[in-house]
Amino acid sequence: MSTPAQSPKVALVTGAGRGIGKAIAEVLAKRGHTVICVSKNLSSCGPVADAINAAGGKAEAIAVDVADAAAVKTLCEQVTKKYEGVDILVNNAGITKDGLVAMMSEADFDAVVQTNLSSCFYFTKHLYRPMTRKRWGRIINISSVVGKIGNPGQANYCAAKAGVHGLTMSNAREFASRNITVNAVAPGFITTDMTEKLNDEQKAVISKTIPLQRMGTVDDIAAMVDFLASDAAGYITGQVFSVDGGMSM
Repeated sequence: MSTPAQSPKVALVTGAGRGIGKAIAEVLAKRGHTVICVSKNLSSCGPVADAINAAGGKAEAIAVDVADAAAVKTLCEQVTKKYEGVDILVNNAGITKDGLVAMMSEADFDAVVQTNLSSCFYFTKHLYRPMTRKRWGRIINISSVVGKIGNPGQANYCAAKAGVHGLTMSNAREFASRNITVNAVAPGFITTDMTEKLNDEQKAVISKTIPLQRMGTVDDIAAMVDFLASDAAGYITGQVFSVDGGMSM
């Protein structure tokens, strides 16, 4: 997906250390944006920022537990002071702790909801105000196809991602008058480190559930985020975009 050039912005991407988050950070850096790469450990997001800088881009790595509300608030205050605000926020961080409801602990349910859903609220709450002053902002939440269709053994994950959809639509209505768009991207099965652990038979079974008969790539998701972060997407808000090969149609 090709988008017109735009003036350089400041972008913050959570879960930027690998997979989808890494691809998003890289594509935004190629657009000329300064990218703040966030993950739980510097050993994860640090090399991503280093690679962007080595390629001629601008990036910084910051470690934080996105499920820690106080720590996120502190990080956002520091970033806002240094950069005078973030223009593009991509809430991508997420974890899984799968299990059937009967076997799932309350701790595992809470951990997934806090990391995958509450973190979106934390970062949005503390970063949207400078966007309102500039009258320009892009907030993009990374969800999942299972937030729309469900999946056995993932009650916590599905609930969190469905919550992301509600949060996206609510925030879109709240922020629209300040020219801040809020959208979500719902990936289907994407080839990442996690799916690479599947054997060929498992991959074949999954592919049969996808009309396009294949898994997507991290670049498929990054391309959608790239568009939604651009000036060209200025009249799109409150939407959930499925990038899933047709699974949820």
